Amino acid sequence: MRWGALLLAAEGFAAGGIAGAGSSSPAAPAYAPVVAGHPLQFPADYGSHPQFRTEWWYVTGWLTTAQGEPLGFQITFFRTKPPIEENNPSAFTPHQILIAHCAVSDPKRGRLWQDQRIRRAGLGLADASVGDTHVWVDRWSLRRTAGSYAARIDAEDFSLELNLEETQNVLLNGDAGFSRKGPAAGVASFYYSQPHLRVSGSVARRGGTDRVTGEAWLDHEWSSQYLDPEAVGWDWIGINLDDGAALMAFRIRGTPGTQSLPRWVGGTLRTADGQVQVLQPTDVEFRASRQWTSPRTQIAYPVEWQIRAGSRVLDLVPLLDDQENDTRLSTGAIYWEGAVRVFDRRRLVGRGYLEMTGYGERLRLR
Repeated sequence: MRWGALLLAAEGFAAGGIAGAGSSSPAAPAYAPVVAGHPLQFPADYGSHPQFRTEWWYVTGWLTTAQGEPLGFQITFFRTKPPIEENNPSAFTPHQILIAHCAVSDPKRGRLWQDQRIRRAGLGLADASVGDTHVWVDRWSLRRTAGSYAARIDAEDFSLELNLEETQNVLLNGDAGFSRKGPAAGVASFYYSQPHLRVSGSVARRGGTDRVTGEAWLDHEWSSQYLDPEAVGWDWIGINLDDGAALMAFRIRGTPGTQSLPRWVGGTLRTADGQVQVLQPTDVEFRASRQWTSPRTQIAYPVEWQIRAGSRVLDLVPLLDDQENDTRLSTGAIYWEGAVRVFDRRRLVGRGYLEMTGYGERLRLR
């Protein structure tokens, strides 16, 4: 999931945000299609796919400080290819746009630390490498080397230096990595996850630096057609279960007036012994319960959920209610994304992240 309104911002950034950068033209690029049956290959598919319209590397997880305090975190790098003239030789032409978000959920301080960046690729400022994961914007970076990721974020009021070690095999979502996102077969992405990443490092905020350990989830997804025209937003979860199992599930909500009506639903469940179940639309159900209303935007989000995924029924409870992300300076979007605890009949069985988009207004894609 997670391909949201970044296209809206990137196209505006390309067309008007950089003086003389070029404009839409008949020579705009032809984007590569997402085709069923195309096998994913590693390590090449850890890297960037610049022929596709958009792509993202999304890390979410739970951390614990040396004092036992829980923190949630998300680090996101987006790459998008704007629909502008490909033959413009200028080094200032934004053939690729890089966007980065970062947030730390801090219940002790009752707040969400967040920051964002947006740059055109090149000139040493930002880029996404082909062949393996290395994506950066200014002094923010995510790089994979020999089975682990190094994440470095130097934000306005906080910083993170994290090592994320692979402990499980790649989890291919959908049909061997081909993930449908709507009734039409062409509305799809290539999509894999890496659950149960073992995390160590440090988080600095005003007042000091904490050594942290924890567990994370990484999503990597790329596509050229994101949502069908009737979609307004989505709900997504990535859950690391305590027994070693992993669950990804999502629903895409329908047109205004029928926001609770799913356009498409899906997911992947890998059990503790490694068995993988691809969840079909009839296998997944999202039931919202308690709502929280943002005091800044007045948007109401359902922050507690019951999720049915195959034979499992799980309850999600947020680490803190206020995990609303305001990324209007980079993607134009306001959305809720935050750390959640996962319960099975009131027994804590895991931790993960919940993302909700399209609750303030319909997601508009250009």
